[in-house]
Amino acid sequence: MQSSGGPRNSKPGTLPKLFFDAVARHDKPDALQHKVSGVYQPISSRALADRVRRVALGLAELGVKAGDRVAILSENRPEWAIADYACVTSAVTDVPLYPNLPPEQAAYIIRDSGAVAIFVSDEAQAAKIAQVRSTLPALHSVITFAAGRHAGVDHTLAELEAKGATADNEARRKAYRAAADAVKPDDVATLIYTSGTTGEPKGVMLTHDNLWSNVMASESAIPFLSNEVGLSFLPLSHIFERMAGHYLMFHVGCSIAYAESIDTVPIDMQTVRPTLVLSVPRLYEKMYARVLENALAGGAAKKNIFFWARKVAEQWADVKLAGREPKGLLAVKYSIAQKLVFSKLQARTGGRLRYFVSGGAPLAAEINKFFYAAGLVILEGYGLTETSPVIAVNTPKAFRIGTVGKPVPGSEVMIAADGEILTRGPHVMKGYYNKPDATKEAIDADGYFHTGDIGVLTDDFLAITDRKKDIIVTAGGKNIAPQPIENLIKTNKYVSQAVVIGDKRKFPIVLVVPNWDQLEKYAKLKNIIYTDRRQLLEMPTIQAKMDKEVREQLTGLAKFEMPKKIALLEHDFSIERGELTPTLKVKRRIIDKTYKSVIDKLYEGEHDGASI
Repeated sequence: MQSSGGPRNSKPGTLPKLFFDAVARHDKPDALQHKVSGVYQPISSRALADRVRRVALGLAELGVKAGDRVAILSENRPEWAIADYACVTSAVTDVPLYPNLPPEQAAYIIRDSGAVAIFVSDEAQAAKIAQVRSTLPALHSVITFAAGRHAGVDHTLAELEAKGATADNEARRKAYRAAADAVKPDDVATLIYTSGTTGEPKGVMLTHDNLWSNVMASESAIPFLSNEVGLSFLPLSHIFERMAGHYLMFHVGCSIAYAESIDTVPIDMQTVRPTLVLSVPRLYEKMYARVLENALAGGAAKKNIFFWARKVAEQWADVKLAGREPKGLLAVKYSIAQKLVFSKLQARTGGRLRYFVSGGAPLAAEINKFFYAAGLVILEGYGLTETSPVIAVNTPKAFRIGTVGKPVPGSEVMIAADGEILTRGPHVMKGYYNKPDATKEAIDADGYFHTGDIGVLTDDFLAITDRKKDIIVTAGGKNIAPQPIENLIKTNKYVSQAVVIGDKRKFPIVLVVPNWDQLEKYAKLKNIIYTDRRQLLEMPTIQAKMDKEVREQLTGLAKFEMPKKIALLEHDFSIERGELTPTLKVKRRIIDKTYKSVIDKLYEGEHDGASI
């Protein structure tokens, strides 16, 4: 067994303390920023604190008391932050829901948690709750962030604040602050329901100190400046954005700007010009694919310059990553490559980005190295909802591509005999809500949380090789980790999504969803005539093209790891069809079941896919 990690670097704490200390310490005019009529408007620390207090008092007027659960169903916006801080400073446990959840899944979480009230962002979210409200006996108040009271709601946020303002006298203020100060580090701050790649979602009980300790550990690992600006677009219902893009950024005095939507991130990035951006690998994969597409779409000269610059940058990166400083001709060539190629990529991020931070899923080493070579550092980290979430993270001083960095202070990491990553420390959850058996299964007698991930420790750097439950065991007894293979395939510009299948089968195969923008451009270039996408995928020319593109990515694999066949799928995997979790992780069992006929035909030897 291997182990790593050290003692925590802070005393136990609470989220009310984090909030009030940050307001007093930073007192920023632009603590939050949000778009109003297309223009970013600031919200000051003091204005935020006033609104949080009024909403907290308003909830009390509705009969919400300490220990109750209150749900939040909304996209990222200032009101989300206000609702959250109002709850945690009132000793109320909040329950964030992903805004893309269908009504039935939202109902399960609200019912399981026993939420007595819910904040919704707009009419569409309120309609979801109205559809299932008859099945939610504990729910007595629906509060909308919208300006007007629309169908399915009991109060607007403005009305709730008005109730709070009426009650906002000196005595109530003192009582509110006293109650906030009385919150204990071990009290449950939030119930976050796991995505559920296997089985029904479980409510993860995270305490105030779980989140406090993780904020303090992350702050000590990654250096922050006094004038940081962060762009928030990952769902705040996701623990990565919640801890890092919400609590941590507020704690260090970072101005938090909310993207208008996930679709406007490229535009918002140039408007806000962030110094910090948190994201899952999908953003970096798309940026990488777009850069390659632009390079290949240009003339021969542009293409040659790009590939020359990339080669120079990779040589420069190799020297830097080895701990040396590039000199002489290499330094000169890298400077030219920066001016000709990579400065344009940096400009697209706003021109002053210090770090990307990646989490939520594995990041392909090739993509990470490309960004590093381009002068855009991605600090990849690792964690789970149950660990608040950060277990380990790369830092500017301890950076190694292909790993998720070293454990943060207070996070003990041990590799079990079967390769599973175990972790212990103040970041580990209190348990699963109303599920003592599941809690005992996840946290052993020694306090170690069993992550379900397989990994190795080298020089205290942690590398994730795969999910324990995702490991494919072929009929011949060979173990295959699918994620590294999928990551290789997804770096190809013609590929949008890829899932390797093969458990208890003779050999692995791969399901591939093409990048339709690229594939249809190729079809047009080759004068291929087709009536719909399904017909295009059935053409031998297209199958041969995708076969070639996928095969070229699969280097360095053992023979038994190599997918023998490929099936091309017309549609991207989706959350709505249950194929992806809200955090975009593939539900392999669902994929296996949904595409069973396609998969079975490949193993029967029928010609439903191209052979690799």
